[in-house]
Amino acid sequence: MNSLIKSALLLAGSLLATQALAQVTFYERENFSGRSFSPQRPQVVNFERLGFNDRASSVIVLSERWQVCDDVRFGGRCAVLSPGRYRSLASMGLNDRVSSVRRIGRNERIDDDLVMVPPDPVYDNRRRNNERLYDAEVIAVRAVVGPPERRCWIEREQVVEEEQSRANVPGALAGALIGGIIGHQIGNGGGRDIATVGGVVGGAAIGANVGRSSAGQRTVGRDVQRCDENVRQTQPEYWDVTYRFRGIEHQLQMTSPPGRTLTVNRRGEPRS
Repeated sequence: MNSLIKSALLLAGSLLATQALAQVTFYERENFSGRSFSPQRPQVVNFERLGFNDRASSVIVLSERWQVCDDVRFGGRCAVLSPGRYRSLASMGLNDRVSSVRRIGRNERIDDDLVMVPPDPVYDNRRRNNERLYDAEVIAVRAVVGPPERRCWIEREQVVEEEQSRANVPGALAGALIGGIIGHQIGNGGGRDIATVGGVVGGAAIGANVGRSSAGQRTVGRDVQRCDENVRQTQPEYWDVTYRFRGIEHQLQMTSPPGRTLTVNRRGEPRS
């Protein structure tokens, strides 16, 4: 065997070994965004040497089980990651804290005190056995944003109580209308609704006092909880993608938006 063929075989073997070990990928931000890092060895004792220490916020595991720890050489707080997508490491107490990782053997016993968090499902889109790849046309993409967030706060409300006379109801209604308009003009952005509510309350209290004396009245304060729901204006959680290959439409979910085409195998299965 000449040296050229030997070199080619060694290079091919090295590439296959690298591909086989690229089974876990760490991302700098939650929801698999920002810079990424994929270990090319069964273990990394110190992320500092690779410029990714205390940076990982989300992880995708394609195969095997991996132990991640917040200290070098697999020390400190650790968790076991099975195949799947981990949108955030915060629930494990490891957000921006991972310093080492190692692959767990198939028959290796896992300590009971290790944190184990169920992941979202993952699809292994790596190329198999040099299979032939094709381009499939993307025909529809829909970004899916997370559910609304309920935000609540406590306001101190001033209330006029009548001891002898009745409140001026028409005055209270007029005051509420005026207060609402003023509050709406003062409010801006996310605080607009809060200002409107505050204006209504303030206006109503002022209006109720129009045309009457303060005799027999008292003003008391009480705490009131108010809530509203706002759709999160953040990165979509995933993208629903429809693509066509050989006259057949396929659908899948992706963690990042696709281009005009997707790479697939002869059965139309997505490949990286």
